[in-house]
Amino acid sequence: MNRYATLKQLGDGTYGSVFLGKSNETGELVAIKRMKRKFYSWDECLNLREVKSLKKLNHANVVKLKEVIRENDHLYFVFEYMKENLYQLMKERNKLFPESVIRNMTFQILQGLFFMHEHGYFHRDMKPENLLCMGPELVKIADFGLAREIRSQPPYTDYVSTRWYRAPEILLKSTSYSSPIDIWAMGCIMAELYTLRPLFPGNSEVDEIFKICQVLGTLKKSDWPEGYNLALSMNFRFPKCVPTSLQSLIPNASDEAIALMKDMLQWDPEKRPSAAQALRYPYFHVGHALGAPFKYSEHKTRAKMPEVTKPKPLSFCKTDPESTELSKAQAERQTFSQSSHQPPQEITFPEDDMESSTQQETAGQHEPLSLVKNKQPLSSHTQNVASRVKTGRRRWGQMSFKSVDSWDDGDDTDAGVSISKKPTISSLKDMTLDGHSPQ
Repeated sequence: MNRYATLKQLGDGTYGSVFLGKSNETGELVAIKRMKRKFYSWDECLNLREVKSLKKLNHANVVKLKEVIRENDHLYFVFEYMKENLYQLMKERNKLFPESVIRNMTFQILQGLFFMHEHGYFHRDMKPENLLCMGPELVKIADFGLAREIRSQPPYTDYVSTRWYRAPEILLKSTSYSSPIDIWAMGCIMAELYTLRPLFPGNSEVDEIFKICQVLGTLKKSDWPEGYNLALSMNFRFPKCVPTSLQSLIPNASDEAIALMKDMLQWDPEKRPSAAQALRYPYFHVGHALGAPFKYSEHKTRAKMPEVTKPKPLSFCKTDPESTELSKAQAERQTFSQSSHQPPQEITFPEDDMESSTQQETAGQHEPLSLVKNKQPLSSHTQNVASRVKTGRRRWGQMSFKSVDSWDDGDDTDAGVSISKKPTISSLKDMTLDGHSPQ
């Protein structure tokens, strides 16, 4: 680590702390993640999911792990430096993103997901905090600590991903989920990019299901038999809700955007499009190239649409061995010297040729609630209100069931819960259509 100078701490998490560093040789800024537990051999290091996945994933929209260093039994990950995460980028906004900017960011995230899924991994913790940015022009997927191989065998834990972006199959305790959970989270993130507010800000697992029902409507057995049976096995009854159209919640989104979000937010994971299919939706047919600007491209080429003919949707509980089989070259483990007399060594990662690859009442509702005010440009008064509402800390969950706060007796103490504190639909319930600020 003597090759890097530590400048300041950027963050602290459950498993590690992140510091801004600078290479003493080149002056390049890097992000250094120092793991809190100690590692006494390289085998322990290589078995970490974050290392196993990132050393196989070399893509313009996946954060680059430059090297792994083990020194004095401490493990350090050296990543490329990114200015901020998507949550911070949205929090700083005092007006909505133009749809062209949202389209480009969504395209880049789906490109990264497509590459990950094609190479046999799904993320399991997609959320704005885990999407790193250099402004809205460049977005990369980061934090692979919960990533799993698609070909790995269930059961998986039901306690993954931040609650607001957690797919219904996880909320209903399925243990055989797969890559469609990333697509659900992407639908939530895309809606949030349009409104700068979370779509399903539940304050418990039960409340999260209730928030979803308020938008999608009560789940019918014919819509998703497996999910209906999962609920029955838990003695859970879905609340009676009529669906609320996404168009009324996100009026600044085009019809093509609504169609994509609606499909990504299907109850049944089998009905959600794969990342490859999502990239071929009309929403992205705009007549010009999408992706990171030329100045951010490492290989001076832009990401292209994946050349896929009739792509198959990724299965909820079954996997296609042909699509998920990894080559022996990709699966090779990098060997490291364990001699304490040698300087820390860098992992060499294989280069890959693929550069792209509502609080609505169930009855008697007078008018649909909207996450954004209207389609017209925000007035200066409304912008001031929006910026005022977005700041400060609030408590969530005026809609949770009084009889129980989660599936378990205790609180939902998810260690990875989002730190986002953004206003909910209910927090804007008193905002009138003539532009008065909420009380």
